[in-house]
Amino acid sequence: MNKKQQNFLNSSYTNIKIFESDGYGLGPCEPSIFINPVNPKNMVAGSILDNVHYSFDGGLTWETKKITSDLGVFGDPCIVADYQGNFYYLHLSDPDKIGWRSTNILDQIVIQKSTDGGINWSNGIGIGKNSPKQQDKEWFTISPINNEIYVTWTEFDKYGSKKVQDKSRILFSKSSDGGQSFTIPIKINQLDGNCIDDDLTTEGAVPSVGINGEILVAWSYNETIYFDRSLDFGKTWLEEDVIIANQPGGWSTEIYGIGRSNGMPVTAVDHSQSIYRGTVYVNWTDVRNGKDNTDVFIAKSTDNGTTWSKPIKVNSDKTTTHQFLTWMSVDPATGFIYIVYYDRSNTRNNETAVTLSVSYDGGDTFVSKTISENSFSTVPKGIFFGDYNNINAQNGIVRPIWTHYENGKLSIFTALINEK
Repeated sequence: MNKKQQNFLNSSYTNIKIFESDGYGLGPCEPSIFINPVNPKNMVAGSILDNVHYSFDGGLTWETKKITSDLGVFGDPCIVADYQGNFYYLHLSDPDKIGWRSTNILDQIVIQKSTDGGINWSNGIGIGKNSPKQQDKEWFTISPINNEIYVTWTEFDKYGSKKVQDKSRILFSKSSDGGQSFTIPIKINQLDGNCIDDDLTTEGAVPSVGINGEILVAWSYNETIYFDRSLDFGKTWLEEDVIIANQPGGWSTEIYGIGRSNGMPVTAVDHSQSIYRGTVYVNWTDVRNGKDNTDVFIAKSTDNGTTWSKPIKVNSDKTTTHQFLTWMSVDPATGFIYIVYYDRSNTRNNETAVTLSVSYDGGDTFVSKTISENSFSTVPKGIFFGDYNNINAQNGIVRPIWTHYENGKLSIFTALINEK
C-alpha cells in the first residue's frame, strides 16, 4: 500500500448536514454538487424537488432556497459550473405547477443559470420540447475545450406506458452561447427501449468530454451498458453503438428498504497530465455476483471507447451485501478517481453507510473507506431516495453528497475531503 492510500485510509472526514426536510412532502434526495473551478470555496448543490444550496466557505456552511421557473421545477437536479465560474441548474419541467395531474408534465428539460455563485438564477429556457412526448433523466457537462454545454437525456413517447408502440430513446442537444439557446435534439442510440421506466427502458445517459473535445456517453438498456461518441462536437455519432459490458439484473435494482435504486452508468475522462490522461471510465452497479449482492464496477478505455477493459470491481468487501447508488468523479488536476456509494457491508440489520473508493492508479486498484459518520436504516419502510447521489472533485478538493434518513426525516450531507 502506497503513501496516498495510507493517508486516505487513516484520515477522518467531517460530515456536514446541508439541509433537512420538515418530514413532509418529497425529498430532499437526488442531490447533485459542483465546485466552482474559479473559486473552489464556492460550491452549489441541488436536491429534489426544487432546492438549491450554496456555500462560500468550502462547504462548511450552506444556505438553501427554492429555485423557481415559469417552466416549472420537477426534480432530477443536476449542477455543473463552467470555466468562468457560472453555475447551471438542469432539471425537469412542470409548467402547470400541478405535477402528475398535468398533461404537460416533463414536456421539456429546463436549464437555469447563476452568475453569482448560486444565489440568484435566471428564469430558465427549455430544451427538447416535443409534446406530447416527455423528457426525463437528463444530465450534462461543459467542455473544457470550447465551453459548449452538452446535454443528454431520455425521451419517452409516453412515460409509464406499457404499450409496445411507445418507446424511449437517448437524445443529445448542445449550446454554444452559454445556455441561451440549444440545438434541435438528435437521437444517438440505436436500440429503443420501452416506456415503463425499468430495465428495458433506455436510461442513464451521463455525457463527458474527451481531451480533444470528443463527446462521450454511456447508458443502460436490457442488461447491457452501451457507449457512443462524437468526434465533431455532436454533429455525427457512431453508426453502431459499442457494448461496454453486460449488466446482469439491469439498471433497476431491488434493495430492501429503499423504494427505488438504479445502477445507471456514469461516464468520466481523465484530463490531468498524469500517465492516465485521456482514459475514459464508466462506473455502474449490477448483481452479477448474486441478486442480493449488488456490487460497484468500473470499466476503462484508452482508445476513446472503441475497446474496453473487463469490469473491475470497485468495492473491496468480501460480503454478500448491497453496495448501490454509485457516482464517480475524476479530478481534472490529478486524475484520481473518486467513487461514492451506499454500503451495507459493515453494518447490521440492513443499515446503510456511505463509502468512498479512490483509485490513484487509473482504476487498476481501489482503496475504500466509510465516510459517513452515522449509518441509517430505512427498513422496512421503503423510503424514496431518488435515482442518484453525486460527487465532484477539483484539484484535490472532493465533495461527495448523499441522502440520509433519520427520525422520519430525509436530509442531505457532504463530507469535507481535501487531498491537496
